[in-house]
Amino acid sequence: MGTSTRGQKDKFALLSAVGGCFAMAAIMGIGRFVYTPVLPFMLQDGSLNEVNAGFVASSNYLGYLLGALLAARAPLPGGPYRIFIIALAISTLVTFLMAFSLGVYWYIIIRFIAGLASAYAFVLVANIVMQRLAERQSLNLFPIHFTGVGFGIAGSSLMIEWLGSNLETASQLWLASGFLSLALSVCVPFLLPPEPQKAPVSAASQTPEITKASANKLTLSAWRLIIAYGCFGFGYVITATFLGALAGSTPELAPMKSMGWLLVGLAVIPSVFIWERLAVRIGYGRAIAAACTLEAVGVALSVLVPTIAGLSGAAILLGGTFVGITSIGLIEARRIAGSDPRQIVGLMTAAFGVGQMFGPSFAGYLYELNGNFTAASLAAAGALILAALLTIKRFVPA
Repeated sequence: MGTSTRGQKDKFALLSAVGGCFAMAAIMGIGRFVYTPVLPFMLQDGSLNEVNAGFVASSNYLGYLLGALLAARAPLPGGPYRIFIIALAISTLVTFLMAFSLGVYWYIIIRFIAGLASAYAFVLVANIVMQRLAERQSLNLFPIHFTGVGFGIAGSSLMIEWLGSNLETASQLWLASGFLSLALSVCVPFLLPPEPQKAPVSAASQTPEITKASANKLTLSAWRLIIAYGCFGFGYVITATFLGALAGSTPELAPMKSMGWLLVGLAVIPSVFIWERLAVRIGYGRAIAAACTLEAVGVALSVLVPTIAGLSGAAILLGGTFVGITSIGLIEARRIAGSDPRQIVGLMTAAFGVGQMFGPSFAGYLYELNGNFTAASLAAAGALILAALLTIKRFVPA
């Protein structure tokens, strides 16, 4: 009987992690990041230029910031699961709406809504999956949840690489991306159903109860993690947004226009497991610092070595770190916060949103002045080094 119950718990935990993986593929891999491989086609057909492309990206990140703040603190009528499913549906809908070429202000509005929905969905599904895994002593499966980002990025990149040479406009690529997001989204409620029966929680796996007063008081460790996340958001986003545009700006780099983003996605998938194992061995703070440092190297490489090898290395280092940082950062946030990590996860996501909101506009402004992304990318690398310095000392709960 005990073996059967344990098997059911293990199966439910695995399905929860896989359901989170599908959700992350739709929300983040497509809803958030498909803009990067589609952007070169939008630049090519005149839908956008490099300057207003930065503003469109920043509007998405402004929505992400607002969504993260609301998800952290606002009431959730109907419960977190219901709001998550609504946000997932909105994320898919607005991907379809990007197919309508109604001008730059339309793109700004739609990408703002996309950011709002993706932040809500990200914060809520991360908490839902993390809670279900923790109750079943299966947090070691949490990295599976984050592999969805890599699968979504890689899958959408392959699709765009295949369709891009045959379709005439970026609008058609947005439609295809919407259908891919829809296919993933309809699987989520079956893999990650609502209101599961609560599994027994052993005393060893329980986290200490926290009072309402202590829940609102963040420790120094929490604030260092939150600020580091803001630096991380600014540091990764310029390369993540303009990687395809960097490749498209030089004829020799044209093969990397979509393939660079594919490399990012493929690097994401194993990275979440590698960083989780490393974090267990050396400490989560040190692992985050190491990942931020490697990512800084990749960001600098993208502009200092403008070759296929340089851009490939930048893509692999970016993909091999940015989701890993997010995954181990959320586990560390749960350890710091105790039994209710929604506040710190929301504030981390909000700080991340502030950093990434300013990154594309900053890069677009410097591109208009200098005609390249070099200065902006080096500033981003500096922000990642600052994030590493904030996290290199092991976090100790105050």
